[in-house]
Amino acid sequence: MPENDSSFIRVEIGGIVKDTKDNPVVLLKAVEREEVLPIWIGPAEALSIEMKLEGKKFERPLTHDLLKTALETFGAVVVKVVVSELKNNTFYAKIYLQRDNEIFVFDARPSDSIALALRTKRKYLRDLDPGDF
Repeated sequence: MPENDSSFIRVEIGGIVKDTKDNPVVLLKAVEREEVLPIWIGPAEALSIEMKLEGKKFERPLTHDLLKTALETFGAVVVKVVVSELKNNTFYAKIYLQRDNEIFVFDARPSDSIALALRTKRKYLRDLDPGDF
């Protein structure tokens, strides 16, 4: 599972903005390029991402905090998350987990993948398709 594979674009969170109808949009900015990929997300996921970006915590764990704790408890680590495709105006993502020498890949929403990656300090990658930017 090479992370420097040329079929991927490494991205980072450029921020969360609101569109004209007040819907949250996470901006994924290519690290070594000028492109920005906007992904519309739900308000709960936007709040989770914003809280982590701002270093804030709720008194009780949010869903993504709970998932991180559960994974750690069972000895799994997030290796990376990948925004893997765009179908019918919907982005899809994959979360790569490792436990011992075994890799597990889970289908996920990009917003959940990003929120989990933030908590585990893992990379976010985008399959190389410059047309999506």
